Amino acid sequence: MKKNILSPSLLAVDFSKIGDTLQTLERNNVEYIHLDVMDGIFVPNISFGQPLIKSLRNKTNLIFDTHLMIKDPERYIESFIKAGSDIITIHIESTFFVKDVLQKIRSCGAKAGLSIKPNTKPESVVPYLEYCDMILVMTVEPGFGGQKLIPETLDNIKKIKEIADSSGYNIDIEADGGIDSSNIELVKESGANIIVAGSSVLGKSDITAAIKALGF
Repeated sequence: MKKNILSPSLLAVDFSKIGDTLQTLERNNVEYIHLDVMDGIFVPNISFGQPLIKSLRNKTNLIFDTHLMIKDPERYIESFIKAGSDIITIHIESTFFVKDVLQKIRSCGAKAGLSIKPNTKPESVVPYLEYCDMILVMTVEPGFGGQKLIPETLDNIKKIKEIADSSGYNIDIEADGGIDSSNIELVKESGANIIVAGSSVLGKSDITAAIKALGF
């Protein structure tokens, strides 16, 4: 049984209080911080990039769980790792060179993740399992915070869990999008062990209470 891990999404943070927020997460024994990088092309919105990640690296010991929602991520792998990313997840839909990019991430010393959108078939990850440390199942359409979880994506988590378990590789299953206290148990029961939560954690005034409400 894999350990359940909370990965709060920085997308929901009050950026004027980011230092204090990171310290609050550490005091609550949170291990990961989820960094949503959006380019305005692969997804509609723009968020932040390497400079912000680099500026935060010496402020915290949290594991930087970097989610690249960008087109052709192969262009930037080295720069995100140099900025301080510990895990880099790319989208299977974002590049023609999935295997090469995953191998590049690992060769640079980070863990490699592969993500699928809600309408992407879970089976599409099968050729890449040996190059993955994590599969990220989007439970909303990527690109916007504060969305509601799409119930049908729980089936994607279940299928990805089956695929990962039968592969023989040690692969974490991460879920991202619309996860809160009303549905987190369903997400975990479906097979996810790393839970991304934005609005339901960093979007709350009392972050400590929000973390406890999610069972962490």
